[in-house]
Amino acid sequence: PQSERRARLEARLRDTAVMLSPLLQATDWPAYARLREQSRERGVEGLMLKHRSAAYGSGRTKADGTWWKWKIDPMTADGVLVYAQAGHGRRASVYTDYTFAVWSRAPRDSHEAQAVVEAIARREPMPDIAAGALALVPFAKAYSGLTDEEFARIDRTIREHTVDKFGPVRTVQPTLVFELGFEGIQRSPRHKSGIAVRFPRMLRIRDDKPLHEADTLATLRELLEGAG
Repeated sequence: PQSERRARLEARLRDTAVMLSPLLQATDWPAYARLREQSRERGVEGLMLKHRSAAYGSGRTKADGTWWKWKIDPMTADGVLVYAQAGHGRRASVYTDYTFAVWSRAPRDSHEAQAVVEAIARREPMPDIAAGALALVPFAKAYSGLTDEEFARIDRTIREHTVDKFGPVRTVQPTLVFELGFEGIQRSPRHKSGIAVRFPRMLRIRDDKPLHEADTLATLRELLEGAG
């Protein structure tokens, strides 16, 4: 069983440089939930719960329910779809791979945001955001999380609003806001935003949110600071 295996490992590795993952004990589910909420501070994805009296097994053991990976809730941000590319396999004829952007700063109003949209439609280069110009800055790519019906709807929108092409990628006039979820965030000098996110995916289409209310680089930096 797990408990016996753990005891043997502790005995064998006691005077070595190999470290065992710590055992986190709690008396009830609320206490375990609090431990789970601290996962990001420890640089991990959540808690791995294992039945003490169950036999050890390799790989995933979802079938018997003796192991459970209780992941923390993802970080989230609302981004604007700006680029698209066709998918693979059965989705090779549908635009399913998207690049999302956030505002370089908060737009003053919807009119200022619309001016950026119109500049993209005219294929103007991105302005100097370091000088305070408003722009949509790419920060994440995602291709999962939506239904086939949602992908079909977005595919139609992309075809109607494509303003430029470079290879398989289409520049899309911004019209759609998405809530994105991701497991981590870090600094990245290779990205225009200076930020890279880990395992991004689409959580939902934000039909309720206008473009000028999408998130900003400041939002991502706050998440970065919170992640330590």
